[in-house]
Amino acid sequence: MSTNPEQTTISAQLVKELRDRTGAGFMDCRNALTETNGDIEEAIQVLRKKGQAMARKKASREATEGSVGCYVHAGGKIGVLVEVNCETDFVARTDQFQQLCHDLAMHVAALDPRFVRREDVTDDVLAREREIYREQARQSGKPDAIVEKMVSGKMEKFFEENCLYEQRFIKDESVTVRELIEQAVARMGEKVSVRRFVRFKVGETAGGASVSAAPPAE
Repeated sequence: MSTNPEQTTISAQLVKELRDRTGAGFMDCRNALTETNGDIEEAIQVLRKKGQAMARKKASREATEGSVGCYVHAGGKIGVLVEVNCETDFVARTDQFQQLCHDLAMHVAALDPRFVRREDVTDDVLAREREIYREQARQSGKPDAIVEKMVSGKMEKFFEENCLYEQRFIKDESVTVRELIEQAVARMGEKVSVRRFVRFKVGETAGGASVSAAPPAE
């Protein structure tokens, strides 16, 4: 990395490529590329860290505005509604926010998460999954300490597969949905969070939907 980033020449094409890949603003992309001496992969990490820091800073703020995104797929066989919250009606009406809502609904349609966050997984589900994984691990004949490590690894995989925030974003698997939302926070300057979603599939019998919810002001 250059010790004199101000001397680095950053082309408009490189800035455009970074913007296309991250959705970040022009100056944020230019500054990140300057900081990393034009290394686009390192610049992506810089932008991610900025988004994470801003998301943490705004985590305690209330997000009571927002919008409901929708997506219908597979010839009308699968439909999703997702409530995404932000702090102001102004941001909720922007094209960027509406696109985020649409993308999240599309993601839910494709990957069918059961919960919004890992914290939303119910105690009975956690207990059942842990017992299944523990029994599977015991059959390997490993010592108890190793068995528990195997169970922990399996549980992390469970969260990645079943919790929206932990899943890899369907349109860009280099980021999780959590990171996608953190990037949105950095761009929009407001707290952004998914409150709940519902997924319908024609022919389902056990309720026909997956629903998760979190308080809008958490």
